[in-house]
This record gives sequence, structure tokens and C-alpha cells, in this order.
Amino acid sequence: MTPQKPTLEQQQSQMQIRMLKNSGIISNYNESPLLRDDKDDEISRSALAMFRAKEEEIEKKKMEVKDKVHAHLGRVEEATKRLAEIREELEALTDPMRKEVSVVRKKIDTVNRDLKPLGLSCQKKEREYKEALEAFNDKNKEKSQLVSKLVELVNESEKLRMKKLEELSKNVETLR
Repeated sequence: MTPQKPTLEQQQSQMQIRMLKNSGIISNYNESPLLRDDKDDEISRSALAMFRAKEEEIEKKKMEVKDKVHAHLGRVEEATKRLAEIREELEALTDPMRKEVSVVRKKIDTVNRDLKPLGLSCQKKEREYKEALEAFNDKNKEKSQLVSKLVELVNESEKLRMKKLEELSKNVETLR
């Protein structure tokens, strides 16, 4: 007959026993083989019980973690739904503003189109005004110069006429 392979449970309990023996908890050097077998069985059972207790504890912790994960996933799903609702509300809020903004932008574009020719016309008229003002100032300056020349000539003419009158007056007096 072929020897049977030990089950996973048996392997684990044997490993537990080896660990206990290696750690010094179990010492069976000076014992009889019969006592050793009973003790081995007792140790196997206690190791198996310890192993099962650990497995149950691990399973319990696993379930606790699983419950926590499910609770957290529930909260995450709820938060995701709330975020989706908030996003929808934000999109609904921006739609009317977008329409109003586009209407105002179109009006601004229209006004800009109207302003360009007006600005060019204004610049042209400002240039014409400056040229006319410059011409006016030049003519005004020329007029001032001419008026002062006229005043000078009139004064000179009056002096000359006065001189002539005085000479004539002297001549008239000498004739008498």
C-alpha cells in the first residue's frame, strides 16, 4: 500500500507541534514512547484547537473588515450620488449664465464693429481739427504781425504828417 498524504489540517497541526517543540514549550527527550504518543496526541489536539481558534478569530476579523469595507463602499456610493447631483445642479446653473454671457458678448462685438469706423472718423476729424487749428493759429499770428505793422505804419505816418503840418504851419507863419 502506498502511504496516504496527510491532509492540510494534519500538516498544519504537525507544523504547530514542531514549532512548539522547537520553541522549548514541549520537551520529550527523556519520556517513554507511549507517553510521547499520548502527549503528542494531546499536543496535536491542543494545537489543532489553538489553530481553529486562530482561524475563527481570523475569520471574525475578516468579516469585520468586510463589513467595514461594505459600509465604506455604501458611504462612497452615497457621496458619489451626491456629487453627481451637485454636478448636475452646477451645469443647470451655468446654462442660463452661458446664454446671457453669449448675448452680451454678441452685443459687445456689434458695438466694437460700430466703434471701429467711428474711431477712425474721430481720428480723421481730430487730425483735420488740429490742421485747421494750426492754420488758424498761423493766420492769427500773421494777422497780429500785420496789425502791429499797421500800427507802426500808422504811427509813422502820423508823425510824418505832423511834421509836415508843423513845417507847413511854420511856412504859413513865415509868410505872414
